Amino acid sequence: MYGCYALKTQHGSHLVEMKRRMNQQVASKGIQLVIISRPTAYGEYAPYTFIENEEEFEKLVEKMKLQCMKYIELHENEIVKNIEKNNDNFLVTTHKDEYCGKTIILATGSSHKHLEIPGEEEYLGKGVSYCATCDGLFFKDKDAIMIGGGNSALQEAIFLDNIGCNVTIIHRRDELRAQQYLQKEIKERNIDVIYDTTVEEIKGNALVNSVILKNVKTNEYSEFKTQGVFVGIGYKPHNELAKKLNIELSESGEIITDKHQRTNIENVYSAGDICGGLRQWIVACGEGAIAATSAYEDIHNHK
Repeated sequence: MYGCYALKTQHGSHLVEMKRRMNQQVASKGIQLVIISRPTAYGEYAPYTFIENEEEFEKLVEKMKLQCMKYIELHENEIVKNIEKNNDNFLVTTHKDEYCGKTIILATGSSHKHLEIPGEEEYLGKGVSYCATCDGLFFKDKDAIMIGGGNSALQEAIFLDNIGCNVTIIHRRDELRAQQYLQKEIKERNIDVIYDTTVEEIKGNALVNSVILKNVKTNEYSEFKTQGVFVGIGYKPHNELAKKLNIELSESGEIITDKHQRTNIENVYSAGDICGGLRQWIVACGEGAIAATSAYEDIHNHK
C-alpha cells in the first residue's frame, strides 16, 4: 500500500475535518490515504449538553465522514498497537490487522489532566470544562473558578476576565508557577487567587453551583459558590507511538516538528494537539493539510 496513515486517539471531531483537508491534497495524486482511528465517536464535544441539537451535530459529523470516504479508506474502532520501520515502508499493527505504508502522520492528540474528584465527570459539560477559549462565552457575567497555577491556567483566567466572567484562581501551592508577566497581569486585573487550596468536590443541581475547597495547610474545608469550573492543570500528550519510533519530543512530551510538520524521522509527520501549541480544531486541520502535502511532496520527490 502506497500512502499516508493518520493515527488518531482523541478529539475525533476535528479529525473528520482534517481527513477532508488531507484527502483534498492527496486524492488526485495517485496516493492512497488510510485513516486508523480508535473508538472515540465525536471527540471532546460529545458530552456537552449545551449543543442545542446533538442529533443534528452527529448528522453533520457523519456527512463529513461520508465525504472523506469517497477518497480514502477509513478503519474505525482500531487501536494501533505498534509501528515499526520495514525497509522503506512502515508496518502498522492494530488489534485487528496490519497495514503497510510509505509515510506516517501521527495525530494522536492529548488529553486534559483531570482532577479525579467527585462531581467532575458528572458535571462535565454542565459547568465543568477544560477549555476556556472553547466554552468561556457560556459563562459571561457568571462566576467561575480556574484551577491551576501555570501559564495555561493564567492565560485562560485572563481570557475569562476579558469576556466578562468573574473568575477566581484556585491554586494548591503558596505561589503561582506561571511566568512573571502573566502573574503581573493577574494582579493588575485584580483577579482573586486563593492559595494553598485544592478542590475536593464539585456540587450542583443539574448544573454546577459550588465546589468544596480544602486548605492544604490547615486542613479546613469550605464551600465556594461558582457556576463554572475550569480545570487548567496541564495536558497529557499521547506520545506512546512516537516513542516507539524514536521521534524527538519536547520536555513536556509533545512531538517536535518543523514548519512542514516533519519530525526528526524521515517520512514521519505529525499534526494536531500532540504537537502542542494552540489546541483548536482549526489549527489541527491546518497542520493536517500541511502534513499531507509534505508527505506527498516527499514521496513524489523520491520516486
